[in-house]
Amino acid sequence: MQPWLSFITAAVAALALTPVARVASRRLGFMDDPGHRKIHAAPMALLGGVAVFVAVVLGVLAGGAVLQAKDFRHLLGVLIGGAAALALGLVDDKRDLKAGPKLAGQIAIALAATACGLRVTLFIPVPALQWLLTVLWLVTVMNALNFLDNMDGLCAGVGAICALIFGGIALAHQQPLAATVGAATVGALLGFLPWNFPRAKIFLGDSGSHLTGFLLGALALLPHYYSYRDPSPTLLPVIIPLIVLSLPLFDLVAVMWQRWRQGLPVYLGDTNHISHRFARLGLSRPAAVAVLYLLTLVLGLGAVVLLWAPAWVAALVVAQTLGVLAVVTTLQHFGGRRGSAGN
Repeated sequence: MQPWLSFITAAVAALALTPVARVASRRLGFMDDPGHRKIHAAPMALLGGVAVFVAVVLGVLAGGAVLQAKDFRHLLGVLIGGAAALALGLVDDKRDLKAGPKLAGQIAIALAATACGLRVTLFIPVPALQWLLTVLWLVTVMNALNFLDNMDGLCAGVGAICALIFGGIALAHQQPLAATVGAATVGALLGFLPWNFPRAKIFLGDSGSHLTGFLLGALALLPHYYSYRDPSPTLLPVIIPLIVLSLPLFDLVAVMWQRWRQGLPVYLGDTNHISHRFARLGLSRPAAVAVLYLLTLVLGLGAVVLLWAPAWVAALVVAQTLGVLAVVTTLQHFGGRRGSAGN
């Protein structure tokens, strides 16, 4: 029952702490003012990520999982990395960091987590390459969730669904650390969500989106998706994290590609994300976010099948993922055309 205790504790804590963070935002000056490329009409509190982080820590402590030395080291990496991601985002929220310092901070966070044993291995017995892939993975996921935080409830809801999938996989494989961290992350994000969706009273801020991205990136590294002692029918379970996080990753790549084609800096914000394009097709903002929740859930549940599926079923899951992303690409295209016509 440890994951359930972690989930309940984190959810209650986030639900209670978020209004406190809202008040603190005003007093400390962490407010997001309306402006170009922003969809809110009034100043919005930005310390939602602080409430989420405290809730995650309380949830992990409440889970009380008995950890081996290796697991304790991994947990330390998750907590240190999460705190550092939160701190980097707070500085960004307050001072609006330029792309270079922000990227340097993300790399430093990823290196610290890697030093604590969080690794992408992929059957590659080369430590230097494992370090490189892990840093690249964590930095990419942090940026993907930071980019995805562009509409009320989107980052928190998608993050909760992805954490649920990762935590469920860990629970099924009897991996207590990953299950506990996953449950705490789901609870914290869901406890925050009523204050952020369908109409936001507080934002995650860059602190919260960086934190969510780091936690999801770390959760993707904690479970073991393939074991030689209990082999799956194929090696495809190792791509589960890519499928679970495929929608945020796809949005990141698509937006950066479009900015590059237009000769714009890839880090420059705009309103050409999947959510914005869905809204331009006629969906309300809450409806666009709900559609992305559903797509994330469908892709994530398909990824879980890879744990036990024979080769032909696994191939169908991969084909389904590519098909969903193809449909999203098509809808994005029409949404982009409608936006261009409207301008």
